[in-house]
This record gives sequence, structure tokens and C-alpha cells, in this order.
Amino acid sequence: MTGEAAPPLATSREGGRLTVALAGDWRVDAVGRHAPALAAVAPGGARAVEFDLRGLGALDTAGAWLIHRAAARLREAGCRVRIVRAAPDHAALIDLVGRNDRTRAPRPARPGPIVAIVARTGAATIEIGLIAARMIAFLGLATIAALRVLGHPRRMRWIALVSHMERAGLDALPIVGLISLLIGLVLAYQGAEHLQRFGAQVFVVNLVGISVLREIGILLTAIVVAGRSGSAFTAAIGSMKVREEIDAMRTLGLDPIEVLVLPRVIALVLTLPLLTFLADMLGLVGGGLMVWAELDITPDQYIERLGEAIPIWSFWVGMIKAPIFAFLIAMVGCFEGLAVAGSAESVGRHTTKAVVEAIFLVIVVDAALSVLFSYLGI
Repeated sequence: MTGEAAPPLATSREGGRLTVALAGDWRVDAVGRHAPALAAVAPGGARAVEFDLRGLGALDTAGAWLIHRAAARLREAGCRVRIVRAAPDHAALIDLVGRNDRTRAPRPARPGPIVAIVARTGAATIEIGLIAARMIAFLGLATIAALRVLGHPRRMRWIALVSHMERAGLDALPIVGLISLLIGLVLAYQGAEHLQRFGAQVFVVNLVGISVLREIGILLTAIVVAGRSGSAFTAAIGSMKVREEIDAMRTLGLDPIEVLVLPRVIALVLTLPLLTFLADMLGLVGGGLMVWAELDITPDQYIERLGEAIPIWSFWVGMIKAPIFAFLIAMVGCFEGLAVAGSAESVGRHTTKAVVEAIFLVIVVDAALSVLFSYLGI
């Protein structure tokens, strides 16, 4: 008479202990049948649970995972769980499965478009605030270095200063002059085209003079310099940072702010007003050529009309803005250069940021100064 095979799962209770006896093969082809019975095992008031594996036959990772997950579920319910009378290879396999059980948390629900926009706006605002704080700290370091050089002029890198003045100023003359001349031509042509309809073509001179001297001359020059010299400052300093030359400077006891930043800032502050003066003059020349060709206003009449219609403060407004814009462009360029880290890709990224930030600051400060000068009646 052949005895009946033991059931794959049997439970028994003794006091506050629940025993779960497993028998037979627990492999991938059988766990589908055993899983519902194992999932139905509940503590039922028991504080301790024992998995008795002495009757267990063949076991693979699928069966071991099922046993491990059942034990983990009962532990989460507050029970003390033990696996007893297991063959060494069975115990080792269950332990291995337990160590590699990495249950992934469910993916958070995707926020709606409005929430995403608000989140991105908030993150961008925080980033702008952090950048502004770092820029203010950088300004403090530059100020300390400038005061130190002012007290000891021999510390100033005069050769570097002259070299940067040549690159940022003299080498920029052709592009700044050409753009200003063409803008003066276009501005006068558009003004003549529209003002002639009202018989007010004589006011084209006023339009050209005020626009070029107060706003267009300095703005165009600052934007060109930001794209040309500001990016060059970032790329040069960033490349030195990638090659660890700045770390070598610090090792030698040299201050990178004093060696790299101050000559560039001073050079641009000195040269941008000269470039602005050139842009103003060539913008007026371009406007004069166009009104001479379109409106038959002779150069003598044009110059006389400029003297009558344009107050001297219109010229000085643009010239006052020039060193302020130069300081902003140079500081942003050097700041982003020193922020480079890692690789050449970082150099390109920070160079782009330097140009965008410098142009943005120039336009914002120009708007603020325009409001201030208007309030002061200048």
C-alpha cells in the first residue's frame, strides 16, 4: 500500500506560534499552484511564524523568492519569522534571493502641464538667486583684490592690461564702427520714410541724434562687446581652469582674481567708452549720409540741426552708461570662466551663459538707467 504524498503546504498552531510546513518541489513549474495557498497564510493572532522546510524537495529561485516574499509579508505584519530545518543549499538560495530583493517604488504620477510649468519656474528662480548670490560674492573678492592693487600699484599686471585693451578695444573697432554706420543709415532711412508723410522730415535729425547718442550707440556696442570680448574672457579663463593652470597659480601663491580678472575688467572699462564714442560718431555719420541722399539736407545743415536739437546731456548719457556696462560684461565673463569645471563641454556651456547673462544684465540696467535719467530730467 502506497502512502499519500504530503501536501505542498500545511499549517499548525501551538500557542502563539504558527508553523508553515512546506513539502514537495517548489520550482518555477509548480509555484503557480502553490502561490495562492502561501498567500493565504495569515498570522491569525500568532506572534511567531516558523517555515519548516525539512520536507522540501527541489527548489529554484522562483520558489525561493515566493518563500522569501511570504516571510517578508509576515514580518511586516509584526511577526517574528524563522526558517527552520532547511537543507543548506535551500537556506543559501533563499538568503541569496533575500539579499537581492530590490522592490522598486512605484513611479510618481506625472504632474500636469500647469504644475510642471510652476515647478520649472520655481527651480529657475532658485537657480537665478543662487547665481546672483555667487556673483555678489565674486564682486566682493574682486573689490578686495582691486583695493590691494590700489595700495600696491606694482602688483598690477600692466602688460596684461595693455594686451587686453588691444584685444577688447582696438581689435573691435572695425565691427563696432561698421555696425554703427549701418544702423545710422537704416534709422535715418526708416525715419525719413515715415516722417515725410506728415511733412516732418526735418525731425529725422532729432530722431537719429537722440536715438544714437542715448541708446542705440551704447547698446549696440555693449552687445557686440559682450558677444566678442565677454565670451573670450570666459573661454580663456575656463580653458585655464580645465587645464588646472588656475590651481597651479594658487599653489604658487598667486591670486587668480588679481592676475586674471582685474586686468580684463579694467581694460574693458577703459575701452568701452572709446568704442561707444566711435559708435556714436559713425551712427551720426550714417544718419547724415542718408538724410543728405534722401532729404537733400546738406552736411552743414545736418550738423547745425544736431547742435540745435540735441542737448549735450544726450551724449553724456550714453558715455555714462559705457563704463557701467563694461564692468558688468567683464565681471560676468570672468565669473563664468572661473565657474567652469570638468571638461571642454563645460567651457562651451559657460561661454554661452556668459553672453546671455551679460546681454540680459546690460538691457536690464539700461532700462533702469533710462528711467532714472528721465526722473532726473536728463
